[in-house]
Amino acid sequence: MASIRYSRILLKLSGEALAGDLPFGIDPTTVNAISKEIAEVVAEGVEVALVIGGGNIFRGMAASEQGMDRANADYMGMLATAMNSLALQDSLEKHGLETRVLSAITMREVAEPYIRRRAIRHLEKGRVVIFAAGTGNPFFTTDTAAALRAMEIKADAILKGTKVDGVYDKDPVKNPDAVRYASLTHMDALKRQLRVMDATALSLAMDNDLPIVVFNLFAQGNIKRVVHGEHVGTLVQGE
Repeated sequence: MASIRYSRILLKLSGEALAGDLPFGIDPTTVNAISKEIAEVVAEGVEVALVIGGGNIFRGMAASEQGMDRANADYMGMLATAMNSLALQDSLEKHGLETRVLSAITMREVAEPYIRRRAIRHLEKGRVVIFAAGTGNPFFTTDTAAALRAMEIKADAILKGTKVDGVYDKDPVKNPDAVRYASLTHMDALKRQLRVMDATALSLAMDNDLPIVVFNLFAQGNIKRVVHGEHVGTLVQGE
């Protein structure tokens, strides 16, 4: 473990990441590739927890903008995260990992209720823990859930896997001249309104001096590189 920089991580995945190249839903090939990467770091003794969005199935904020009650829309989004969590759990177990899904909304037939001490104990036993249903409250994103759970389990860092290779000063897809940041402070990200995580999540991370690494999830081996402390993507940390 001497070469491991982050021995307990919270991996934040968007729901869209599980869709791969599909317009929506879950792409088994993509999920299998992500599971393989996670299995590699678990084999090295890293404790892994995950928070997954639900945007590949249902986006609460988008539904709210179209007239649906925001609280109802957000609860539907939480159910979408639970579906993604179960899909990833199935894939991880096919790679020989022990997993537990802990849900902020009670659904005992498919997931354990979220209890902080139980989550930590699962991690200590080498199980991969998947946190479903966000914070269990409407008006909070899965980014905020990731920051909250990371602090509760005393994670060394949040690893945010995306489709781009870090944080840019503007959208790199639309702007070929966009510049990638190698590192940032939480305050810089907030002041510049960079889309690292939402403002609530960033503020929580800043207040608790929790580093965030934003990296390309789909470059093979990147999770392991980040865990080992290699410079991958963008590191967001305190002053």
